[in-house]
Formats: sequence, structure tokens, C-alpha cells
Amino acid sequence: MPALLSSLACGFIFGLGLLISGMVDPAKVLGFLDIFGAWDPSLAVVMAAALVVSGIGYALARRLGRPLLAPRSAWPDRTDIDGPLAIGSLLFGIGWGLVGLCPGPALTDLATLAPPVIAFVAAMGAGIALHYAWSKRRTAALTRRQDELAADG
Repeated sequence: MPALLSSLACGFIFGLGLLISGMVDPAKVLGFLDIFGAWDPSLAVVMAAALVVSGIGYALARRLGRPLLAPRSAWPDRTDIDGPLAIGSLLFGIGWGLVGLCPGPALTDLATLAPPVIAFVAAMGAGIALHYAWSKRRTAALTRRQDELAADG
């Protein structure tokens, strides 16, 4: 239960930060991305502040060793840049640039019940579901192939 409450509190603080910073306003985000037009640099300050805060948070978490509300830390163990990471980053950037929303602000913006936001979140959900189904199918095919090679072997 404490982990659930801390997750709720962190999500609330994150959403509040998105609201205060203006990152839930697609026009503001698109203004930041329009470097050759009416550029709005204010989100650069938000991003820089986020880097400072998260850097301090990661440093403190590494010093603690063991998390307060979990049996162990779940640090990423991969550092390579592979095809899925590059393609996912590219798709994320294209979507952010076209619409002015990324997943966190879009979920926060659902509270407005604006049809474009609802459509974005629905499309995002469909993309997640399609990727999950494709990934599951691909993993099953690779497992079958490995089993066939082992049987021939």
C-alpha cells in the first residue's frame, strides 16, 4: 500500500509540474519547437530544471542503495543504442513535433475532455497495443525458431 500511495503522490506532483510549466499546452510546446519562427524558449528552462532535479534524485537514490518502498532498485542494465530505441525515439519526436503533446502531458490533458487530446491518447493507446501484440508475436516466433534449431541440432 505505501508503494501505491507514493506512486499516486509522484504522479500527482508530475502532473502538477506539467500544468504549472505549460507543457500541457500544445501551442506552447510547438512554439518551443519552432526554432526558425516564433520561438518560445521558456520550456528550455523547464527542461533544464527537470534535469537538475532528476540528477539530484538519481544521485540520492544511488547513495541510498536500497529503495525505501521496494525490496531492490531496478536500474537499467542496457546502455547500447539499438534499432528499436532509435525508431522509438524518432517516432516519439515526430509525434511530439506534429501534435505538441507527449504521453505525460496528454494524460494530464485528458481532464479537459478536449476531442483532439482524446484522439491523441486513443491513438497512443492503439499504438501501444499494436506494439505489444507485434512484440509478443515476434518473441513467440523467435522462441519457436530456437526450439526448431535445438531439435535439429
